[in-house]
Amino acid sequence: MTTAKIRINTIEDVKHFVAIVTGVDYDVDIVSGRYAIDAKSIMGIFSLDLSKDLELRIHSDDCGEFLDEIKDFIVE
Repeated sequence: MTTAKIRINTIEDVKHFVAIVTGVDYDVDIVSGRYAIDAKSIMGIFSLDLSKDLELRIHSDDCGEFLDEIKDFIVE
């Protein structure tokens, strides 16, 4: 499993992020506090507090290409 901190600010960002995540074959979760949702669920993402950084849990160790695609959302 690979993890990263991400920030999703706008409705357009959510749509773009979900479009990217939907293209991968493995599971990707977003964790915010005690809540964990499927990153492929646009409604799930909207249920989170998007004013805070979110933890992305990628259930794959071979996800370099995916991380490159979402680099604009990753918080260092």
